[in-house]
Amino acid sequence: MNDTLFQVAALVIPLIIAIVFHEVAHGWTARALGDPTAAQLGRLTLNPVKHVDPFGTIILPGMLKLAGLPVFGWAKPVPVVKGRLRNPRRDMMIVAAAGPGSNLAMALIGAVALGLVMRGFAAEAEPSLAVSFLAANLFNFILLNIFLALFNLLPIPPFDGGHIVEGLLPPQAARKYAAMHSKALLIMILLLVVLPWIAPSLNVVSWLVLPPVEWLTDHYLKIAQAVAGK
Repeated sequence: MNDTLFQVAALVIPLIIAIVFHEVAHGWTARALGDPTAAQLGRLTLNPVKHVDPFGTIILPGMLKLAGLPVFGWAKPVPVVKGRLRNPRRDMMIVAAAGPGSNLAMALIGAVALGLVMRGFAAEAEPSLAVSFLAANLFNFILLNIFLALFNLLPIPPFDGGHIVEGLLPPQAARKYAAMHSKALLIMILLLVVLPWIAPSLNVVSWLVLPPVEWLTDHYLKIAQAVAGK
């Protein structure tokens, strides 16, 4: 397999799985808490095509990549109608937390699976291409799930962390905070693209997200090593 193709495939496959389960977790949780909207609209599916947002998943990341700017994007959000939840303020926080929570759970599954692969093929002097590809996918699966979980917990709209903050605020402050959703795209571009470009030291991802991602990844990899018997 061509090395570039190997690297791309080992990145895209776990990324798709992580994103799809993240979105579906929101819908599953919302349905459990009284809002069947996602299920009624056919969004509780693991078919990745159903979760692609043409602009947020393809066009914007492509444009940013071509321009040499920090790349970010989003999947098509699973619809949740806050008013249909049994306890809207509390339940919306739970629904929001379900996405990152599913990512951390999947990272744990990935760590255990990677450990089993390491144990099963430890005796091989030269792992086969299939084993190397599987291990690369599992490593990226751990890393991407942890990154998606913590990135989405940033306390700004429209991230899951923004919904959690909104639910914690007093009602009047929460309404003002919720009004920021209409400016969500502008906020993301300013924070994630413009600010790092003007002042690299103020890169939100580098100083706020990556340190805990690296810390958690290290601990998940220790779980993999424990499973592998190392």
